[in-house]
Amino acid sequence: MRSKIVAGNWKMNNNQDETESLLTDLKNNLPSTTAEVIVAPTFVNLAQATSAVKDSAIQVAAQNMHFAANGAFTGEISADMLLNIGIDTVIIGHSERRAYFGETDELLAKKVATALDNNMRIIFCFGEELEDRKSGNHFKVVASQLKNGLFSLPADAFKSIVLAYEPVWAIGTGETASPEQAQEMHAFIRETLSEAYSSDIAQEVSILYGGSVKPGNANEIFSKPDVDGGLIGGASLVADDFLAIVKAI
Repeated sequence: MRSKIVAGNWKMNNNQDETESLLTDLKNNLPSTTAEVIVAPTFVNLAQATSAVKDSAIQVAAQNMHFAANGAFTGEISADMLLNIGIDTVIIGHSERRAYFGETDELLAKKVATALDNNMRIIFCFGEELEDRKSGNHFKVVASQLKNGLFSLPADAFKSIVLAYEPVWAIGTGETASPEQAQEMHAFIRETLSEAYSSDIAQEVSILYGGSVKPGNANEIFSKPDVDGGLIGGASLVADDFLAIVKAI
């Protein structure tokens, strides 16, 4: 049975004091749940966060990682550096990394390979832009991102991969994605996996929705059969909002 997951991507937010405060609120008020609860603070607070949640059900992930083991890559972080402080889950391919930092499918495939070589778990992000949705190319774009980023992998690699669909067109654009649109794409993703690998693989992989999940829409979105949780952005920075989303799963 595939996992239910609520993951909070904190992006470039929260200094050390704010990180400690938010984690304390989350730990003290975390509801009883069978879902996995993950937070991804900024790099400089990962060690502190790992220590802060060690006696709780909250897991900590990194927001990004370089594909090289070491070397002259100023400002980058390696898999070994993350593992050394207790981080074994990494977000790869977030829409902001693709859009603002030029990360291509080919580069992301290298990061995925490095993470797997280091026995790390991956939250792999993908999704179409507004022009793709309006032109009707959204399924084609998503299938291409999956194929280029992941489909050269052996089937057993998907035991270490969580998929996170981000409809970029519905994040901060004024456009709104309905729960039905989320389900439609998640079902397509699962069918694409089934065709590339097998129905067993497709049914085992958790697929998260990353399209502005909030307390007010979480219940309806999470009720859809192919939505296994959410990759939460802004709402993960407010303890009450994030906890409400955890309750919804």
